Amino acid sequence: MYRLAAVYGVAVLVPAYLIPLPDPHKLTQIGFVGLALVFQGLFWIIAGDPMRYQRLVPLTIFEKLCFGIPAVAFWARGQTDAITAAFGSIDLLLAAMFALVMVRLRRMPA
Repeated sequence: MYRLAAVYGVAVLVPAYLIPLPDPHKLTQIGFVGLALVFQGLFWIIAGDPMRYQRLVPLTIFEKLCFGIPAVAFWARGQTDAITAAFGSIDLLLAAMFALVMVRLRRMPA
């Protein structure tokens, strides 16, 4: 699950560096994309040994909620487009799947 999320995240985020933006928003966009790419590396590391890194899983859930909830909420209020809401929905789905991983890891013997 985490490897799939990492590959998806890199594929979606890297093109965001190429989108032309007005100057006041460019630094915020680049910072957001860069930090999100860092988390794709974290997902890749977790995928290699989920038991060892299970304490990081709640952070990955929060990372997905940080974009997913606002994206869907803004769309519901007519403040963003359906494409943004679709990407937000994918993040919410990944958050739910990460939560399932967390539950399963906690049930496994140490």
